[in-house]
Amino acid sequence: MRPSGNAVPAARRPLAALDEPVRVEYRTVHGYRRAFLRAGSGPVLLLVHGIGDSADTWRDLIPVLARDHTVIAPDLLGHGRSDKPRADYSVAAYANAMRDLLGILDVDRVTLVGHSLGGGVAMQFAYQYPERVERLVLVSTGGVGRDVNPVLRLVSLPYMDQLMHLLRLPTTKVVGRVGAAAVRRLPLDLGYDVDDLLRIFEALPDAQSRSAVTRTLRAVVDWRGQVVTMLDRCYLARAVPTLLVWGRHDTIVPVDHAFVAHAAMPGSRLEVFEGSGHFPHHCEPARFLGVLQEFLAATQPAGHDTDAWRRLLRYGRGDGATDAGAHLADQALAQSHRTAT
Repeated sequence: MRPSGNAVPAARRPLAALDEPVRVEYRTVHGYRRAFLRAGSGPVLLLVHGIGDSADTWRDLIPVLARDHTVIAPDLLGHGRSDKPRADYSVAAYANAMRDLLGILDVDRVTLVGHSLGGGVAMQFAYQYPERVERLVLVSTGGVGRDVNPVLRLVSLPYMDQLMHLLRLPTTKVVGRVGAAAVRRLPLDLGYDVDDLLRIFEALPDAQSRSAVTRTLRAVVDWRGQVVTMLDRCYLARAVPTLLVWGRHDTIVPVDHAFVAHAAMPGSRLEVFEGSGHFPHHCEPARFLGVLQEFLAATQPAGHDTDAWRRLLRYGRGDGATDAGAHLADQALAQSHRTAT
C-alpha cells in the first residue's frame, strides 16, 4: 500500500524518535495564504522543496533536526497547502517570498537547505539577501547547467497542461503505477527516483495545482533545458559555508552538475551518495541527516562583510577558484545563455 499525500515511504524513513511535534501553520503574505511546517527552537534552518513537491518532503527529518534548531519548511506558493494563484513563479519571486515569510516570523538569519528547485531558490536568496544567510546546503540543486531530464523539457512545452490532465485519468494512472513497478525491477537509474516522481505527480489533485507547477517549471526550463544558472554569481557566496549533496544516480539533474558547482564554489564541501537518485534525503535519510548535522556542527555561521561583497562585485571571481575549477565552471556557464536576476 502506497503512502498518501507527500509522505516519505515508510521503508525509507530514518530511525528517529519523534520527540518534537511538527506543526502546520499558515500566514497570509500579500493576500495569499502560505503554509509551512515549524518545529523546535534555536538557530533557524529553512528547508525549501523542489518543483511539484511540498514541505512534507522533509517531514520525517524535521523532528531530528528540531532537537537543536528551529526548523521552518514552507510550501512554496503554488505547491502543497499554499495558495495557487496565477502569479509570478520565478526563482527570484520565490526568494522574495522566503524573505517576506521570515520577516513575518521575526527571523533575521537562516541556514538554507534547498532541494532541486529549492536549491536554486536558496542560491538566489543568498545572492539577494547575503546578510541573512549563515550557511547553504544544496541538494541535487537546479541552476547549474543546461542538462535536465527530457521529460521536464517536454512538460515545459505549450499545451502540456492538457496532456497532464489526460494522465490523471484512472486508466492512465493504473498503467503508470504498473510501469513504475516494472522500472523498479530493472537495473536502471530511474528506479531510484520513480517512487518519488509518481508521488509528486499523484499529489497534484486539480487543474489549478497542475497549472501552478507548469508555470514554475517554465520559469526555469524550456525545450533546450535549464534556462537559469547560478554559475555567474555563486563566487559571491565564497564566505558562506556550503555543502553540496547529490545522488550518483540522479535522473533529473545529472551528478556531473555537482562537480561543476563544487568547482565554481571554492571551499564548498561535496558529498555524493552512491545509493541515491534525485532525492538523497529519501533514498539514504540516515546518512543525509548525519552529513547535514556534522556540517552544521563543524561550521560557523557566515558573517556578511559589505566591503568585501562590493570588492567581489567590482573585480569578479578573483583567484579563489583553482584554474581547473574555474575552467570547468566557465565551460558550463558558456552553455547557459540566460541567468537568474
